[in-house]
Amino acid sequence: MQDSVFIGGGGEAYATKQGLKLKYANRHGLIAGATGTGKTVTLQILAEGFSKAGVPVFLSDVKGDLSGLAAAGSEGFKLHQAFTDRATKIGFDDYTYESFPVTFWDLFGEQGHPVRTTVAEMGPLLLSRLMDLTEAQEGILNIAFRLSDEQGLPLLDLKDLQALLVWVGENRKELSLRYGAVSVASIGAIQRRLLILENQGGTKLFGEPALALSDIMRTDPDGCGRVNILAADKLMGSPRLYATFLLWLLSELFEELPEVGDPDKPRLVFFFDEAHLLFDGAPKALVDKVEQVARLIRSKGVGIYFVTQNPADVPEDVLGQLGNRIQHALRAFTGRDKKQLRLAAETYRENPRFDTEQAIREVGVGEAVTSMLAKKGIPGVVERTLIRPPSSQLGPLDDTLRKQVIATSPVSGKYETVQDRRSAYEILKQRAEKAASEAEAAEAREEEMSMAEREFNAARRYSGSRVSRSSSRSMRISKDDSFGTAMGKMVMKELTGTTGRKIVRGILGGLFKGR
Repeated sequence: MQDSVFIGGGGEAYATKQGLKLKYANRHGLIAGATGTGKTVTLQILAEGFSKAGVPVFLSDVKGDLSGLAAAGSEGFKLHQAFTDRATKIGFDDYTYESFPVTFWDLFGEQGHPVRTTVAEMGPLLLSRLMDLTEAQEGILNIAFRLSDEQGLPLLDLKDLQALLVWVGENRKELSLRYGAVSVASIGAIQRRLLILENQGGTKLFGEPALALSDIMRTDPDGCGRVNILAADKLMGSPRLYATFLLWLLSELFEELPEVGDPDKPRLVFFFDEAHLLFDGAPKALVDKVEQVARLIRSKGVGIYFVTQNPADVPEDVLGQLGNRIQHALRAFTGRDKKQLRLAAETYRENPRFDTEQAIREVGVGEAVTSMLAKKGIPGVVERTLIRPPSSQLGPLDDTLRKQVIATSPVSGKYETVQDRRSAYEILKQRAEKAASEAEAAEAREEEMSMAEREFNAARRYSGSRVSRSSSRSMRISKDDSFGTAMGKMVMKELTGTTGRKIVRGILGGLFKGR
């Protein structure tokens, strides 16, 4: 039984094999290094190793290169001889070319199966982060979510949230008494942010069917874990959307998966590429949440691996949770670079055979300084490591093969058709239409009663008769009874006249704009 993922050769002559023990793989890790030093290939060979060990993998393909995992490498590839020479040098005796089971995902539904969540599942905290809301605006968003829960108004897509915010604005005076001041300006600012989010492709993210976590935790009949690849080359044009989606996925795994303690191997390994995007400008409350997830999710059997250019991109409290580390070369051209290089070197357990700081500066492309958790979870001594060659295709998969992989995927056809079931948008629209109809009927009854009273008064002037007090009282009672109960009277008062028509038009206008 495989008990580790082979990474490469270690020691002064690259003779000592370096591997990541599966029983410590859920204790998270870091892959760091400057652009062009080999981080993507390292990510690829780790995904291969985990897949062969029966561990499902989720990773984002920022440059499009990782799609090659779905195809075997070829002897006709220009680096074939270099790969075989490297395999021999590091003692990779059973090196062969092979493909791996891949499921392609794409938020935009163009290069993979559509991946969605609902607004309700995303929650107000992550949505506020996604839209960069102020504290006051986040407070109003929390009110909207509370009302959604209390009044049975499901928030599935963006038009649901837009419609509910219109309703909150129209009823702000009543809501302010319970929840505090509700500002029209803040609601308008949130609506504008939602419009920007729509323009960035946010409408593709929110809706149903929502992603089922079981679909990214599959293994094939032969026991290999499926490699889930999120197409992120286009998504990177909206970096906040990219980072928030991945953070949502982590939080869903944290909330839904049961505790498993320390398993023999992870249930899922999650690679967070371009990890600095998660922390850039993030409020402390959000960073604290990420730290909490990183600390506790390992007991759910999930390993998180942050991929970034510099370890300094990751907050210190989060960095302290990352026990398995692969550090490619760092460049030190400025005083700040040199300081960060020194700090990076200090986080490793020293090896008396070489200077760690100097090694990080000198390792070439495809080489790294590595430290893996050893016996009892203690960090191993740092080693210079020559990363093993990939078995799958190096570089992107061609479009024809990609379409074939998508068509034969276990989830093919499950997410392609959007569902639009009855939710907040439809419920509020129905309420508005009913209110408009009732208001119109009430005004018609008012007009009929006024006309009858005018005709009665006119007839009285000609006949000289007087209206008895009981008759007048009877008319008032009849008029009152037509409005029903006391609650009904209050509602109809709001819906009749000029003010009521404004409320109805305001709700309908917001809803139709949300189409």
